Amino acid sequence: MINQAVLQLTKAFTKALIVLALLSVPLTISIAGQNSTMQTPSADGQRRDRDDPLEKMEAEMLAKRAIKEEEKQYQENLERARDLCTLGTTIVSSFRKKNWLDEGDLKKLEKVEKLAKGIRRAAGGSEDEVEMEKPPRDIASAMELFETLSQSLKANVEKTPKHVISAAVIDKANVLLELIRILRTLPSALPSKA
Repeated sequence: MINQAVLQLTKAFTKALIVLALLSVPLTISIAGQNSTMQTPSADGQRRDRDDPLEKMEAEMLAKRAIKEEEKQYQENLERARDLCTLGTTIVSSFRKKNWLDEGDLKKLEKVEKLAKGIRRAAGGSEDEVEMEKPPRDIASAMELFETLSQSLKANVEKTPKHVISAAVIDKANVLLELIRILRTLPSALPSKA
């Protein structure tokens, strides 16, 4: 009787082991499958499959946002160049009428200087000092050169593609900035007070 009880216990134990083994096989396969897929961390720190559609959408959105930001910066630089040219034309025409620059013209000249620095920075330039080979000696010739440079800088910015560092734009901006510095030192920038 003891033998028969031991035999029944052994059969029951064997059946239990078989059932347990059958139940654990799908779980083991599932765990092995999960470990074998490549996972990458996402922006929020959770791990996701490489083929996760959410991750692809997130990457596309980031790329589109970067493209829009680059386009915005490019358009802002074009606008700077147009504003600079408009201000330059206004200053030159004001000078031609009066033969001197008044306080309003000098303030516009400061705006032109800020715009030229912004254009130079956007083009990849730094704050290099440039010395002109033949600086103008009088305000009339300086204003002629100022008009030419402001129009030329605008044209160069407009024809320079977005992702290009333009040495021509940087050089023109540097020369324009040097000319502005010279303009401030020339006599007859303001009318003489008699």
